[in-house]
Amino acid sequence: MLKIEGLSVKIGRKKIVDNVSFDLKEHDIFIVMGPNGAGKTTLFKAIMGTIPHSGKVFLDKTDIKTINKKELAKSIGVLTQKHQPRYAHTVYDVVSLGRYAYQNSIFSSLDKEDRTIIDEALKITGIYSIKNQSVLTLSGGELQRTFLAQLFAQNPRILILDEPANNLDLKYQIAIFDIIKEWVKGKNRAVLAAVHDLNTAYSYGNKALLLNEGKVYAKGSVDEVLARDNLRDVYKVDVVDWMQNLLKHWE
Repeated sequence: MLKIEGLSVKIGRKKIVDNVSFDLKEHDIFIVMGPNGAGKTTLFKAIMGTIPHSGKVFLDKTDIKTINKKELAKSIGVLTQKHQPRYAHTVYDVVSLGRYAYQNSIFSSLDKEDRTIIDEALKITGIYSIKNQSVLTLSGGELQRTFLAQLFAQNPRILILDEPANNLDLKYQIAIFDIIKEWVKGKNRAVLAAVHDLNTAYSYGNKALLLNEGKVYAKGSVDEVLARDNLRDVYKVDVVDWMQNLLKHWE
């Protein structure tokens, strides 16, 4: 569904992303991991073409650079780490913005199909009951689910998620990824997600890519990529030993 070929991003003399290649296929929850500064967010920006880069990105064999931005929004939805709403829009209003790519103009009104899709997105993310609430009153978890619902209203085939559960309480982390896990089961859908938490990668991902200083250190199945030696080399600590010791506290 999405093919990345030799993607690189250079700022000054430093390569932030260095020759990254991988394929995203139907039903994948493809996890991108690496320490802070490894290049995860920069990689996602390059994939979406929001920063200068070299290399190619193909959506269903079509160079993404040749696709109109509005048409691209019908295929790919992006969720970033942080949202800071400044105005007292309702949850419904924010979610309805996901239908923008399907409107003839910014003055177009929502039709019956739009409203049905918006309601379904609100229900999937568990925020239908607060649809008339101001986004300025929401908790972090509710706000993140609001923007996830906006993505679902956009009705893309591919979700690109940059730390979608970062800084959320545990119950909201689980809720976000449970929703994503169910969504990706639909026909012709896939997810590309950057995460920090290894447990999230193991629990929800089927494929993974481990970045280190902008380069691909390992890629393949989650089990292969998150092998003990790989994690120790990249994170400079025996992650497996640390987590096993941590689990003893729960026995």
